[in-house]
Amino acid sequence: MPMRLGAARSPRSQDDGSRDDGSASPYPSDGRVRPGTCGRLGAALLRRGRVVVAAWLLLAVASAALLPGLTQRLSPPPLEVPGSRSAVAARLISQGFPQFGSEQMVLAFDSATLTATEPAYQRALAETVGSLVDLPGIGGMLPLPTGEDQDPHHAYVLFGVTGDEAARQRRLPAQAAAARQAVDEASGGKVTVTIVGASAVFAELVRGDLDDLQRMKVVTVPLVVLLLVLGLGAVGSAVVPLLVAGAAILVTAGVLSLLGMIAQVDSTQLTVALTVCLGIGLDYALLILLRYRQARRDECLPPVTAAVRAADTAGGTVSWCAVAIVLTAGALFTVPVPGIRNIALAVIVAALVTAAAASSLTPVLLPLLDPWLEWRSLPWRRLRRTTGRPAWLRPAGHLMNHPVRYALAVTALLLAAALPVLSLRLGLHYDRPSLAGTATGHGLVQMEADRMAGITGLVLPHPKGSGPVNVDALMDALEADPRVGPVAVVDNGRDLTVVLVTERNPPDSAASAALLRHIYEVAPRLSPPGRQMVVAGPTALLADLGEQMLAGLGLAIALVLLFSFLLLLVTFRSLLIAVKAVCMNMLSVTATFGLLALCFQHASPTRDVNLLVPLLTFTVVFGLSLDYEVFLVHRVAEHYRRTGDNTAAVLHGLRHTARPITLAAAVMTVAFASLLITHRSDLQQTGFAVAVAVAVDATLIRMILVPALMRLLGHRNWWLPRPLARLLPPAGSATPPTAASSGS
Repeated sequence: MPMRLGAARSPRSQDDGSRDDGSASPYPSDGRVRPGTCGRLGAALLRRGRVVVAAWLLLAVASAALLPGLTQRLSPPPLEVPGSRSAVAARLISQGFPQFGSEQMVLAFDSATLTATEPAYQRALAETVGSLVDLPGIGGMLPLPTGEDQDPHHAYVLFGVTGDEAARQRRLPAQAAAARQAVDEASGGKVTVTIVGASAVFAELVRGDLDDLQRMKVVTVPLVVLLLVLGLGAVGSAVVPLLVAGAAILVTAGVLSLLGMIAQVDSTQLTVALTVCLGIGLDYALLILLRYRQARRDECLPPVTAAVRAADTAGGTVSWCAVAIVLTAGALFTVPVPGIRNIALAVIVAALVTAAAASSLTPVLLPLLDPWLEWRSLPWRRLRRTTGRPAWLRPAGHLMNHPVRYALAVTALLLAAALPVLSLRLGLHYDRPSLAGTATGHGLVQMEADRMAGITGLVLPHPKGSGPVNVDALMDALEADPRVGPVAVVDNGRDLTVVLVTERNPPDSAASAALLRHIYEVAPRLSPPGRQMVVAGPTALLADLGEQMLAGLGLAIALVLLFSFLLLLVTFRSLLIAVKAVCMNMLSVTATFGLLALCFQHASPTRDVNLLVPLLTFTVVFGLSLDYEVFLVHRVAEHYRRTGDNTAAVLHGLRHTARPITLAAAVMTVAFASLLITHRSDLQQTGFAVAVAVAVDATLIRMILVPALMRLLGHRNWWLPRPLARLLPPAGSATPPTAASSGS
């Protein structure tokens, strides 16, 4: 039966909100305060509270049951860039030389006692090759010539693997196991073998990522619990955000499990999604919890009424924040790299599931757990309830009296932190520290030490019947290049010639990238006129990945800025607030990248910042920063609308949001800082960047710079040109009345 909202009494009244039938009405009944959409939804959920809790419990249990299947189906991040030159080259090779497959990998043999020319070594090599040729997904085998710098105890065999990327990665463990068993049995353990290649390198990520998730759970959860208890002042209150975040994490993993049944889900997706869930799940539940406690304490509202009030206010903020994260993450879909789009999808799924959990589960849990929210209160929590004005309001008053001084000091500090960004180097590299101790890592080091670090294929298609392409001049030029090892040419007798080039430098090195550019420059001059040439191999693959990421970076950043500006403009109907927020976020992110370069790149001169980091950091940080901006400015606008006093409004906003923003940001910082304990440098850099950006944004930006600028701008904070005022939707409750009509 629909609930009828009556007239409300004073917030301090003792009305318990009860109805004649004994149920609780969502608000006091004097009619002055009517819940909005989120409040009405919260009221509806509260009427069916046990059903809501049961539904989330069922979803969590079902998701937990799906987790083993997800871990088995996890794949490394996809590497191929559809339509790129390396992808075209790989397709031509697989069509023209089916025995070379869709990717070329290397069997790297080693022995501590035998040289590669001894009969026992050769017998072990032959047995290994024979054990692999009949396995699914294995193409032809081609022994590689001995390089002049090659260790005599080493030998290499090039082989092709067939199938799409997911199939190749799925078959790799069985192929590696068969090779190890064959060489061990044939040599009595005197010879070892390792599979080396792009897929083999990135397959190691899955095993490491799953171990990292376990380690993150062990380290992060106790830290988060401690932080919540200290910040909320009671063990009972800390339980609510933990329950909500836990439900969001499990259900998000369940959604990814279902996606994994119809599409490829990689380990990076899972790591990023669960980290985002933990951070924003705790954040969103905290905002609603703190607004609930304020309504219970300051307005003396009964539990159900306070829960609806919290759903109507903080719940609305949570919904808005989720939209902001979805839009900023959606900008990553402009990058034509499957791995980046997978991460964008994971962030969107995490944001939507977490917002649903926070908006529906938190308001229902609060009245149910209300008698226990103050359980095990800490001493300072009990003391705080008996004191009046918070001590930190005194420095806030000093800020209001000296806004220029504070604004200049913080701006100078952030600009100084941003200076190292001028020397920021972006790149894509094999994560060698994370491969240390693995078989693939050992094989990679072995090949690089032998100056046979990679195999690149120069693919030259030709008309049928025209004979092999004359590549003598090209081969002479390549063999004279000190960056190149042995060179061989093969032709399929029909329509394709391939020049196999052994690279002396690692595929992810600057020297190999320069060699690739050199090949593309000289090949047209040294090949017969009109011949098309594309390049396949790890060097070409990494080059295409980097090129496409850089190409999409500018558009993604532009879209994030545009989405952020439009969201704030529509929300607050203020041009200056929207422009200021975007500029502040840019300043915060730039300072973060400066610190990232200082801590990671300058500490190791040969180390670059992974190209994934600015893409992921920029979108996630902007979405999170908008959360804090809306939370602060909404409170300032509420007070300004009532009083017209700008300085008092800014102080009011600080008083009511400083603690929630600081605590939420601290939790978010810990959640993303947990990525620092992973084995992958790209995730370490991302965790560092997001944690630093959130900490800087919640302290220097939201608590000092934004209030100082709002104090300086005064009533101009709410300025909106008349043409925009006519275009935008009507002002919401957060907008001061002057904003809608201001024309100057």
